[in-house]
Amino acid sequence: MDKIKNSKRVVIKVGTSTLCYKTGNLNIRRVRKLIEVMSDLKNEGRDIIFVTSGAVGIGVGRAGLPKRPEDIPTKQACAAIGQCELMNIYDREFSKFNHTVAQLLVTRDVISNKTRHENAFNTLHRLLEMNIVPIINANDTVSIEQLDFDENDTLSAVMAQLCEADLLVILTDVDGLYDRNPSDPEAKFIPVVNKLTDELISSAKQKGSDLASGGMITKLEAASIAGENGIPTVIINGDDPEKLYGIFDGTAKCTVFDLYSK
Repeated sequence: MDKIKNSKRVVIKVGTSTLCYKTGNLNIRRVRKLIEVMSDLKNEGRDIIFVTSGAVGIGVGRAGLPKRPEDIPTKQACAAIGQCELMNIYDREFSKFNHTVAQLLVTRDVISNKTRHENAFNTLHRLLEMNIVPIINANDTVSIEQLDFDENDTLSAVMAQLCEADLLVILTDVDGLYDRNPSDPEAKFIPVVNKLTDELISSAKQKGSDLASGGMITKLEAASIAGENGIPTVIINGDDPEKLYGIFDGTAKCTVFDLYSK
């Protein structure tokens, strides 16, 4: 699809299941490769906006907790711990490829509050004008309501709208959308979605990994939000970051959501 191949401004969202081992510790090898590929795509002439999950999950591992906490204060504490770890490695790895990063921690009221929405819009666009890589996460440490951003899938779609992106890419732990749970040997892969049907939504209502908070249903919601703004969405397996190249040359196994073509 030429629209995807020629995308100039790309939001790339990565989830906890891609960033972390099941222990909650950061998958350093994969993260380094992901940043290398994103840096290369930027060198190619694309604007890259990186929406990252993982602060709570990594904080769980760093704090030595046996599982993701249930209570809000501990979740927020883990987010504070994990966010430091994330930005430390992101800054270090992007700098190896001569790219500068900026951190944006946002809350849900960036959608509803006119002033905050305008401020976020202006900041994002100015960073992109300055050739900076914005790294965006939800501000879990100060906003309880924000924890409902659904593994940042919704956040990534909102940011795609805000920065007027050409494409939203969501990396997860499956190749894309199936007509049923992909663990079912009868499951059929769906490469292109032009309409979200009740059947698709029903098949997607499954929980994600233990460290994650979303699942496929939140990714469909993100694709819907992006689609309403004329932005196609790609869902792809993040196990090998080099698969990102295949999105733009048409060789990747992924699901493309082109819901509201303009």
